[in-house]
Amino acid sequence: MLFLHRTDAGERLAEALRHLRGEDPVVLGLPRGGVPVAFRVARALGAPLDVIVVRKLGVPYHRELGFGAIGEGGVRVVNEDIVRSSRVRPQDLAAVEHAEEAELARQARRFRGERPRVALAGRTVIVVDDGIATGSTAAAACEVVRAQGAARVVLAVPVAPPDAVARLRTAADEVVCLSAPHAFRAVGEWYEDFSQTPDEEVVALLARAADVRAAAVEVDAGGLALAGDLALPQGAGAVVVFAHGSGSSRRSPRNRAVAAELNRAGLGTLLFDLLTPAEEADRANVFAIEPLAARLTAATRWLRLRVPLPIGYFGASTGAAAALWAAAEAPDGDADAGIGAVVSRGGRPDLAGPRLAAVRAPTLLVVGSRDTTVLDLNRGAQRALRCENRLEIVPGATHLFEEPGALDEVAALARDWFARHLVL
Repeated sequence: MLFLHRTDAGERLAEALRHLRGEDPVVLGLPRGGVPVAFRVARALGAPLDVIVVRKLGVPYHRELGFGAIGEGGVRVVNEDIVRSSRVRPQDLAAVEHAEEAELARQARRFRGERPRVALAGRTVIVVDDGIATGSTAAAACEVVRAQGAARVVLAVPVAPPDAVARLRTAADEVVCLSAPHAFRAVGEWYEDFSQTPDEEVVALLARAADVRAAAVEVDAGGLALAGDLALPQGAGAVVVFAHGSGSSRRSPRNRAVAAELNRAGLGTLLFDLLTPAEEADRANVFAIEPLAARLTAATRWLRLRVPLPIGYFGASTGAAAALWAAAEAPDGDADAGIGAVVSRGGRPDLAGPRLAAVRAPTLLVVGSRDTTVLDLNRGAQRALRCENRLEIVPGATHLFEEPGALDEVAALARDWFARHLVL
């Protein structure tokens, strides 16, 4: 398998990692060449991106022989067997470690600046490189990530020799490698363009990813504090509030993937829990559309006081009904208080009932072609709408849009609808 460049490799690798989207992963790129690949993976998964800075500790008289590795946060992984067999004085090993600590700190500052590291404790962490030759650096990175608290470590690379892949299965919980050719001599021979990645590109990619990282907020929904994530890209032209449904939450991997695409298009997003953990235990609350809509309206009021931008709604499943109900309640003719646009993904707009006729916001209904029951319900709801509206059917998609490319199409449709109707 030949890759055009690191961007191409990252996009193809992302496809092979889509099964991890639901685990809310963190993506870490090994500098320098691994970061452009990791950037594409993080974008596709809607995951935070960071750099994993690791320094191997080499035996003084044989630097290729590593006796351990160090990472940020004081993480130190040492192979005591190699230390004993090398018969090197402790002070010489300490000198190697001291020098590498200084270089590690320098690189971390260079790549990340003053931004803090992404926390890994309890998370699924995907370590990405542009390819593997011997695998020693990748193995050290996996060990360091685990020592930093990762619950699960996945190593992902476009290309590596078969023997290295086999060895690395002991360092990571899962290894994803797109190509493991037996006639392997060097990583670069499997790329048409394998030009060096400069430090400046690493810095720029990490900064771009950090610009849209969501900040944890506490949404005041009518006196009830609800956990949320607010992302505001620099120069955002509008904000989209997500209304989850069917017992989902702000951590819904599908909604987070759509939110990431909206962020990349310069739109802010607010994902928050419409229900408290205790309320989620009662299934009836999921279908209590009027109370959910009232809560969404209160959260929108809270957001307007903090972000003076046009607001739209993205609703999924029963959350789509709550979004349309809330949009119908917005003051008619008041652009500063109204909802600018609504998108429904696999939604149940029919549950908004008679309120549909009062919706004034341009509304896009997106349904999978194989989600036949919901598709019929959306067609009925569309006939009740009196606003500008459109029904988009994603070919071959079922209710959760789990088919390859289906959710990407949803995200693109939502992005274009909001860009057309919401951004001033």
